[in-house]
Amino acid sequence: MIQPVRQAYNQAFSPERYRAFLDKIEADFPGQLDFRVAETPVFVPKVLTDKLLQACDDIISVITRDDFKVLTEQAIPVGQRVPNEDNHTQFLAVDFAVCTDESGELLPQLIELQGFPSLYGFQPYVADLFSATYPVPANLSHLFNVGTNASYLERLRDMLVGDCQPEQVILLEIYPEKQKTRIDFVLTEKYTGVGPVCITKIRKDGRTLFYEKDGRQVRIKRIYNRLIFDDLQNFPDLKTDFQLTDDVDVEWVGHPNWFFRISKYTLPLLKSPYVPTSYYLSELNEYPADLENYVLKPLFSFAGSGVKLNITAADLDAIPVEQRTGYLLQRKVKYEPVIQSPDGLVKCEIRMLFIWPKPDAKPTLLTNLSRLSRGEMIGVNFNKNKDWVGGSVCFFEK
Repeated sequence: MIQPVRQAYNQAFSPERYRAFLDKIEADFPGQLDFRVAETPVFVPKVLTDKLLQACDDIISVITRDDFKVLTEQAIPVGQRVPNEDNHTQFLAVDFAVCTDESGELLPQLIELQGFPSLYGFQPYVADLFSATYPVPANLSHLFNVGTNASYLERLRDMLVGDCQPEQVILLEIYPEKQKTRIDFVLTEKYTGVGPVCITKIRKDGRTLFYEKDGRQVRIKRIYNRLIFDDLQNFPDLKTDFQLTDDVDVEWVGHPNWFFRISKYTLPLLKSPYVPTSYYLSELNEYPADLENYVLKPLFSFAGSGVKLNITAADLDAIPVEQRTGYLLQRKVKYEPVIQSPDGLVKCEIRMLFIWPKPDAKPTLLTNLSRLSRGEMIGVNFNKNKDWVGGSVCFFEK
């Protein structure tokens, strides 16, 4: 999107250089990368950077409202509420599609947001690798509010570990060694000392949790939560000593309830030029006249499952009344292909990544990730057997 930078990058690019880039990841972390990393970062011009920052401010003004918890009480599904919720999330990830307005100017449009961690460990690593492999101008940065990856990682480590020993803090997942994002878990442990532990490996004694490390039973004092209920439901016969909804004596770093409170459920509460109009399906007395311009999303799904791009009034009428509370109607967003690849233009999405330490009044933006796509949607399933697609990082002009 910054034309001279893009031209210089594409001239320097070669399949052999990209192969060496991937080989370096494999050499550093053998067998851990299980998702496609795109051939290029995204170079974001100042005009779009400024709009993204304003859009984030508009969103944060809502999630920091005194009554935000009241407004989102119904966001947490029955049977999935976790005790001992804190005052706010520690993580905020905000996804924007890169679009253009009527005059052709770049315009971010909110797609989704989540009060849940993302690839906070992988992004500084991959940003450094892009900079070491390709020409990335020094005046562009993947960071905000910190000057270096070291400062960024110090902020992340302080929030995760707090006043505990790193071994008393776990990254909670289900079979972490099989997750597509496991390279992020490995990097998180390298940078912060907080390692992944499967929920099946946790032992409960009253309200106290333990896991085994080097033949010792180690008490768990803090949980960096990366586990979502959707994943647990994929294992209906799973036997565990600890249930996510148990009342236990731990401090959550990213309490599970915030995954639901800050989610698609939040979208109808947001009003901004950068947020497409959204409605709870259950609250609509009549459908929008231009229904073809809307998309139907299940409120409680993850990673794009259940999204319907082309809907009719008959489709909506077919949803039983008692199930309509589980759906959102959102105005469609038209991704504009803006990334020049060797053989055409590619769409992209930008995720702004915040941390929100418990004493702070509001979240702090630290870094980002991006996803490139040639398909109808951004996800992996829509980009199989394509190149210049996948996960990446943005370098911003400020």
